[in-house]
Amino acid sequence: MNNVAVQVDGLSKQYRIGLAQPHHDTIRDHIVHALTSRFRRRHAQDETDRDASSERFWALKDVSFEIKAGEVVGIIGRNGAGKSTLLKILSRVTEPTAGFARLNGRVGALLEVGTGFHGELTGRENIYLNGAIIGMKKAEITRKFHEIVAFSGVEKFIDTPVKRYSSGMHVRLAFAVAAHLEPEIMIVDEVLAVGDASFQQKCLGKIGEVSNQGRTIFFVSHSMPAVQALCTRCFLMESGRIVLEGTPQAVTARYLMNGVDEVFDERVIDLWTHARRLPRMTRALKRMWMTDSSGCVTTSAPMGGEVTFHVEYQTEGSVHQPLVGLTFETATYDICGTNNLFGSGAKIVDGPSAGVFSFHVPRLPLIAGEYFVTVAFAKYIDQNFDKVARAFKLTVRAADVFGTGLVPEIGTSILDGEWEFRPVSADVAEDLAGVERA
Repeated sequence: MNNVAVQVDGLSKQYRIGLAQPHHDTIRDHIVHALTSRFRRRHAQDETDRDASSERFWALKDVSFEIKAGEVVGIIGRNGAGKSTLLKILSRVTEPTAGFARLNGRVGALLEVGTGFHGELTGRENIYLNGAIIGMKKAEITRKFHEIVAFSGVEKFIDTPVKRYSSGMHVRLAFAVAAHLEPEIMIVDEVLAVGDASFQQKCLGKIGEVSNQGRTIFFVSHSMPAVQALCTRCFLMESGRIVLEGTPQAVTARYLMNGVDEVFDERVIDLWTHARRLPRMTRALKRMWMTDSSGCVTTSAPMGGEVTFHVEYQTEGSVHQPLVGLTFETATYDICGTNNLFGSGAKIVDGPSAGVFSFHVPRLPLIAGEYFVTVAFAKYIDQNFDKVARAFKLTVRAADVFGTGLVPEIGTSILDGEWEFRPVSADVAEDLAGVERA
């Protein structure tokens, strides 16, 4: 237990909805309340007999886990999955309905813009207030003060009441305080989206730095690349429960796949009525499929295998310079390859109203995993006519592509090439000296 930073057992939180109490702020409110009280008593029994489940909502239900000191844990899920409720309980902002959470160490929380700030106090005063809240002494806060202000970038306004800060300034100062006051456990909800791109990168770098210092971090974000880059473990939440725990790569892939599997039931994809056709496009793409080296229609292939992608189109009348392109991306939306008719050097000056484009890949350069193919059809260069995002799901199977008994597992693509080794000799030393001079 000495190495356990957070222990959660059976944590649940229930809210009662739809039963807000009346407020009587004016004389008119009091009069209306008095006149309608008899009517409300008449129907009070009906209200009591209503299904209780319709009046209560479990934001969290029986959540249990254990986090070791120094772990960086990502929490992902759709809006309303219970992520923020979990963090509010861990931050002691709200009490659970059932279960318990035991945190060993000081907690610094960044839950939403301005959380923990007093609007009437200045930025300077709020830094000391937040430090005191998490149990730091004044001397500790003073030692970190200038570093916090420099990171936040609000030096000019540090003695201005924070109620006059913009949302971006709130986030800058709040994150700087949470990251620099050295809590043993740092909780960061989805707030970095408020800052600009450069500040987001600065914050992500700071989170990585804090994690390297051995502090425990809970990180909630809708940015899957950020979760993959920063976290050592990941939880996927749905309807108030943790439904999957594992590596960030596996959990984020499952999250991004949720709700789209049914689109890929068929080997031949109907593009004509596809759900992910881009809006305001003229319909032209009809069907798409893939064949292996034997000409069999399939949705999977081995690493280094030979495949051909086929795209059928249909338009009204002939098309001048028809073009088609394919873009390959991972489940986490990282583009790992692309090719189009024009870029490959081939083009059709005049095309008929219907036809099939085929793109032959003699050696599939992707490592094992699941990939998605976006297909686009254009009438002219750089002018999209029809486009279907993530239309086709390609499953790549593991294979010994180099004949060495080893299967590549890192990255998304296989790089063909040749290795050469030269021991350091007089010639090599001269070459190295030339490199240094360059």
